[in-house]
Amino acid sequence: MADASDMELVRDYARQNSESAFAELVRRHINLVYSVAVRFTGNPGDAEDVTQAVFILLARKAAGLSDRTVLTGWLYETTRLTAAGFLRGQKRRQFWEQEACMQSNLNAPGSGQLWRQLAPHLEAAMSRLAERDRTLLALRFYENKTGAEAAMLLGIREAAAHKRTARALEKLRSFFAKRGVDSTAAAIAENISAHSIQVAPVALAKSATAVAIAKGATASASTLTLIKGALKLMAWTKAKMAVVAGTCVLLAAGTTTVISCNRDKPIHVQDIPKDWSMLSGNSDQWDWVNNTINGHSTNGDSILASTKQYGNVTVSAMVSTTNREASLALRMQDADNGYIAAFVPDGTPAAKGDTSKITLLKRVFGNERELVLFKRHGLSAPGQQEKFTFSANGSRLEIRLNDVTVIKTNDSAFASGFIGLRVYGDPKIPCDGVFSNLTIR
Repeated sequence: MADASDMELVRDYARQNSESAFAELVRRHINLVYSVAVRFTGNPGDAEDVTQAVFILLARKAAGLSDRTVLTGWLYETTRLTAAGFLRGQKRRQFWEQEACMQSNLNAPGSGQLWRQLAPHLEAAMSRLAERDRTLLALRFYENKTGAEAAMLLGIREAAAHKRTARALEKLRSFFAKRGVDSTAAAIAENISAHSIQVAPVALAKSATAVAIAKGATASASTLTLIKGALKLMAWTKAKMAVVAGTCVLLAAGTTTVISCNRDKPIHVQDIPKDWSMLSGNSDQWDWVNNTINGHSTNGDSILASTKQYGNVTVSAMVSTTNREASLALRMQDADNGYIAAFVPDGTPAAKGDTSKITLLKRVFGNERELVLFKRHGLSAPGQQEKFTFSANGSRLEIRLNDVTVIKTNDSAFASGFIGLRVYGDPKIPCDGVFSNLTIR
């Protein structure tokens, strides 16, 4: 069994309910999952909850995993999503900017100064990469596989694996440099390889195996809450696709919405299309009527997004809002990571007389940073519709209002992701946003 591949063990468990196969999977990967969870949460106890939740999810999802799944990548992504849900629940939005003093491996013998600087930011840096690059680096430097081994698992040529590794490491180097960590890509790779994995508590492997094989029936309430949140994110991200060529236009006929994307057979659904889903807020905050998408929010973010993934893409709509903002989102990794173009007209209650504005925001684990701001009196008024366009082409991001460019900048944090719509409000001052004639190309 020790010689079996990860996916062979997954199949043994899924088909024969082999406890020994699952125990071997836990033995192989628990240190990876636990180490990533510790860096995300900053707390060993919370990391144990995340670890248990991840292996319960593996047990539940095992039968549906493709034979081409790279389990290291799947476990990394599942840990990332599960920990992100935990952090939102704990409202710990800026954890990567804080010292991860709970990480015991920072003070372990042989841990150098560079690793002490890298560790608190490592998973935030990894989250900036595309999923395939995260998987590649996890294979190379978390599990210390050779370039040839990683290439074989990913189904690519070894030369391509080395090029992608070099590009991904350079992105990490740039990320760390902006946080005052002066190093080379080679030194970063060496330190990640040497220090990124720490040994999980001995008892955790046994408890994680037992509770996972029981499909979570004996899990704690906190672990079940983590699983519920992770399943929502996983359901949203499971239908990832490459960039779709052509133009997609939302059409409506009566109560049925049709999304036509140059397909032979358009998708007919009731209400919110099946290939869109909620990222935050409630489903009853959105409705689709007569070629118009209406969003309502009284509790902060309400984000609706497609389940297709796009790299280079342009999203355009006629938008209006009664308060705060009506926004277009691109390259969203999940509810808390991606780019948002916010449209805020003059005279909205939340603006309190402030000038109308358009803002390009970069959202990282729920924490938003303004990349570029465009302000002008008389730009628009509450309830007044304007043509709003948000484009991404490589690292170039551009926002247009009524076909006039108002923001243009470069940022390479997110290479691809999902498109979405956002409205923002609160109980005292709700927000009603309207999006019509939405096109995607």
